Amino acid sequence: MSSISPEQIRQALLSVFVLIVSVALHEFGHAFMADRLGDDTPRRQGRVTLNPIAHADPIGTLLLPLVGGLYGVGFGWGKPVQWQPSRINRKWKMATAQILVAIAGPMMNVVLALVTAIVHTILVWRGVISRGGEASHLIAMAVETNFLLFFFNLIPAPPLDGGHVAQGFTPYRHREKWDQIARFGPIIIIAVVAIPALARIFLVPADWCTDHVYKILFGLVGLPT
Repeated sequence: MSSISPEQIRQALLSVFVLIVSVALHEFGHAFMADRLGDDTPRRQGRVTLNPIAHADPIGTLLLPLVGGLYGVGFGWGKPVQWQPSRINRKWKMATAQILVAIAGPMMNVVLALVTAIVHTILVWRGVISRGGEASHLIAMAVETNFLLFFFNLIPAPPLDGGHVAQGFTPYRHREKWDQIARFGPIIIIAVVAIPALARIFLVPADWCTDHVYKILFGLVGLPT
């Protein structure tokens, strides 16, 4: 611990702040979609809210990201939204509802990334913040973090959202085979996070999206890219 610098602590705290906001919006997306589809379980549990406290997990959203951030290893999660497919409005197929609820979380991260990038571009364009300043760096980190959350959660391995989407698309006659494969979901996730070559599955597209979003936005306002 003596080798940890004040700068590392500051960066870790900023990373946790960005993750808390991003995770809150992600989980809100799940809760909001389930509520709109007819299941009031998330609303009764106080999850249809943007309040970060309602979605934060003490270990996954606070402790682990803080400790990991000190050593340059970012990883965390929010409190899972509980919902009951059986309570969904009958006009929706259960598999369709499962896909919609699962994809709603990652899509909220895309929305947050785009809105943040637009605000960032306007602030730089109007000279409110400098392009290479600390505030600019924090905002850009928030944009990339949300693209990372989007692509990471789309990995088709339970309990990630991509795993629920894949299950929703799996025909019922093949569900037993899917359940057998799904048991290895946590192992797949650990491997993807721990092995750099596999981590490129979500790191590369996240970097690409971040770079191209800024190129487009800066180009629209005449800023050099």
